[in-house]
Amino acid sequence: MDTHKLQELLTSSLSIPTNHITLGITNLLHQSKLLSILIQHKKIPNEPLSDLQIQSILLTLSTLDTNREYTLNNIHSTYNAERWVGVGEREGRIYSSLVSSRNYGLGHGMGRSGDIMEPQPKAVGSSIMVQLTKYMVLDCMRRGSGLKGDLDDGKCPARHGIVLPLCTGMSMNLVLSSLKRKLSSENVSGCGDGDSGGDSGGGINDRNVVLWSRIDQKTCYKAVLSAGFVCVVVPTKVDGDMVVTDMEAIRYNLQKYKNRVLAVISTTSCFAPRVPDDIDKIGKLCQIENVAHVINNAYGLQCQNVIVKLINRACVVGRVDAIVCSTDKNFLVPVGGAIVISPREAVIRAVSQVYAGRASSAPILDLFITLLSMGLSGYKKLLQDRQELVKEFETRMQQVANSHGERLLYCPKNTISFGITLDRLNGGNGGDYGNDDGDGVTKSTMTPSLFGSMLFTRCVSGTRVISKDGGTKIIEGQEFRGFGSSTNNYSHSYLTAACAIGLTKDEMNEFFTRLDKCFKDFLARREKELKKKKKKHVVVMKEEGQ
Repeated sequence: MDTHKLQELLTSSLSIPTNHITLGITNLLHQSKLLSILIQHKKIPNEPLSDLQIQSILLTLSTLDTNREYTLNNIHSTYNAERWVGVGEREGRIYSSLVSSRNYGLGHGMGRSGDIMEPQPKAVGSSIMVQLTKYMVLDCMRRGSGLKGDLDDGKCPARHGIVLPLCTGMSMNLVLSSLKRKLSSENVSGCGDGDSGGDSGGGINDRNVVLWSRIDQKTCYKAVLSAGFVCVVVPTKVDGDMVVTDMEAIRYNLQKYKNRVLAVISTTSCFAPRVPDDIDKIGKLCQIENVAHVINNAYGLQCQNVIVKLINRACVVGRVDAIVCSTDKNFLVPVGGAIVISPREAVIRAVSQVYAGRASSAPILDLFITLLSMGLSGYKKLLQDRQELVKEFETRMQQVANSHGERLLYCPKNTISFGITLDRLNGGNGGDYGNDDGDGVTKSTMTPSLFGSMLFTRCVSGTRVISKDGGTKIIEGQEFRGFGSSTNNYSHSYLTAACAIGLTKDEMNEFFTRLDKCFKDFLARREKELKKKKKKHVVVMKEEGQ
């Protein structure tokens, strides 16, 4: 931009005072400088940008794509070619002006047929946006969430990364496929560049088993199966109230399947009473056994005091190949994206190259806009606000539970999800009315599952109710006893609720008000039901002459 020529033109043609023009051009230069700063530093801004500044950046980027004449102009209007004439089968044409506006004219998506992160010749602006999003989110993870480590020693969890337009489960699928296709042949042996020992037997084609420390969510299990692997569900164990990693079971299965094992999947973010896996111990074991280690860290970035420290330690003391994180659960964007990070560039390169075809850049655009809207200070404030609510959330859960004869599940290693028992709500023993004597009089039809439904009808979302006698669930032929609790025989019925990023104090207070009222309503309805059954029983007995 020739600012001097523009200034002369505005002064001579429009008679605008020079001092006014100087002020306007200063603003224009500042606006254009924002994009230059982002490209130069490749970091999330310390302070939030305004909506106008973000829109200006996006429109500038969209003008760099060759489809700008199809998207920034309405496709239905008469087309007058300025420069580009597109005669390919896919030229980024967008029929709806509303859709074009929603995507700021960025219609080419991301990547090329052989690599999802490869720049597109026709989409320079889109390629810049994708790369900037990757660098900003990695910077946010390091300076915001606290994933630390020397960027040069191969121990930093967020040294390399890729933002995928896929949910967490499908991203896990992609990671596993890439590990088998690319990395195992290279004998990658952990966070560092050193070799912990070669494969003592079977070749790459024999590695078809993935060990998965049990957590009762279908996503990860189905991701393993859809990638073409055999998923061996490693049982957990109960320690007090907590459901924890069974390291002996992992060791046993590593020996049982030996050179057939491609990877171990551990989990850091989970529903109480499940707590984060011992990923540092698993990492050590994987390093010894020369087996890949993938961490499902879906929403763990928000937990700095426990999960983030655990990840940092795992990358220092053991092997971590990839960490999968959700965009929506960690950065408050619509569902549809995930971030895969790794201490090793080879892992991320393999993931990028195994993706088939181009991809939608919509989830990446959402994250790009959100990171600029938050700034590092905004993201840190969200984390701080959540941390300040955690203790009060736990205390209020305990108070409500105690007031209704229940108690808080003691799971100190899980500081996102909290649980309380629902033992009084079990319908099978009549609650406060004693055990059923066989005539069904003291047996209520109201169960803990109904309690969860009552909460939802009172506009409370996100809680989970697990019954002690929840039964068995079959998923793709695999039996999960006591499904929901991540173990076969958990000793309580319980309810969980999460103190997650974005929760406000007012929202929290309203939740506990409704939870307390729901307890009262449930118990009152059950008492009424049992009294009615007793009255009916008395009438029947009289009619029978007893």
